[in-house]
Amino acid sequence: MTEAYIYDALRTPRGKGRKDGALHEVTALRLSAVTMNAMKERNNLDGHAVEDVIWGNVTQVMEQGGCLARSAVLASDLDESIPGLAINRFCASGMEAVNLAANQVKGGAGMAYIAGGVEMMGRVPMGSDGAAIAADPSVALDTYFVPQGISADIIATQYGFSRDDADLLAVESQRRAKMAWDEKRFANSVITVRDVNGLSILDHDEYMRPQTDMQSLGGLNPAFQAMGEVMPGFDKVALMKYPHLEKINHIHHAGNSSGIVDGSAAVLIGNKEFGEKYGLKPRARIRATTKIGTDPTIMLTGPVPATKKILADHGMTISDIDLFEVNEAFASVVLLFMDAFGVDHSKVNVNGGSIAMGHPLGATGAMIIGTLLDELERKDKEVGLATLCIASGMGAATIIERV
Repeated sequence: MTEAYIYDALRTPRGKGRKDGALHEVTALRLSAVTMNAMKERNNLDGHAVEDVIWGNVTQVMEQGGCLARSAVLASDLDESIPGLAINRFCASGMEAVNLAANQVKGGAGMAYIAGGVEMMGRVPMGSDGAAIAADPSVALDTYFVPQGISADIIATQYGFSRDDADLLAVESQRRAKMAWDEKRFANSVITVRDVNGLSILDHDEYMRPQTDMQSLGGLNPAFQAMGEVMPGFDKVALMKYPHLEKINHIHHAGNSSGIVDGSAAVLIGNKEFGEKYGLKPRARIRATTKIGTDPTIMLTGPVPATKKILADHGMTISDIDLFEVNEAFASVVLLFMDAFGVDHSKVNVNGGSIAMGHPLGATGAMIIGTLLDELERKDKEVGLATLCIASGMGAATIIERV
């Protein structure tokens, strides 16, 4: 089978996902086109160089609706002969775009793809699509649906993670993210977003709060306790599903959960002939990909079975992996992953994660693959694994290997 190589990976900075955020006036269409243009320009590509653009975004309504991938191609400097595929695997949409592209290349369906995603959470609010899993009783009741924050607290309760455990991880995420920016570890990947006059709108991750410490986090109230215990009483739904739990321990809050942000990311994937044609050197090969369904109530445990599956399917063990990127959707997700595999935190999210920098839903999967590749190169390591939990109970993972 043909090898699928990563030739480049880039992302925009993450802007605060609210009206005073630096990227608030930028549409998903515009930010996607900016990202695609940067990929084309950095690699001196012809406008028709890739077979397709596969683009993830989660809340596919309003300006993020339709086939945003195709609209973005038409708004970019890519040729109109390039089609576009918009996909949605919730929080793993950007990763799934990369995985689909890689497997298309491996199967001989074109020489190269641009894959990634976008989410403008300040312009198109999470949940504004009225997703059936939450809104339709015919599925919500049967699956014991609860919001993701409740699911994160169920994980903490089930596996015995404390508020201090979660807060310590959050403080460390902020410290690592600040160090990464101070040491310019993202310099090769982060592009500056500019206005029509060429002036910089944003050139850094805006959401970060490097002053965060245990004392400041200690003053925050649990974010999901009221919806769990009072109205609409999701704790009761959870306890019907998991009667062995006496009560749900609510430990998550804004400081140890992922931030609401705007952002976009792209990965350039191609075969050997593509690189030779454009004079590009591959940085890594995509060694393995996987996805899996999991319990839809506790919902966010997916990185564990996804990792077990991808390792087993490709004859690998956890010790074969040098570095990990585990999306920090909530602190308990990462705590569970490290506990399940006995992985030291020194190998996980080395440059911080979504707790510090934010989680632009449709883009994050592509972002963490790029971050993983950069860190493998910086540390001269060989093999890395990126994984995310996914709404409604799924997991996805990608293993990359430097070449």
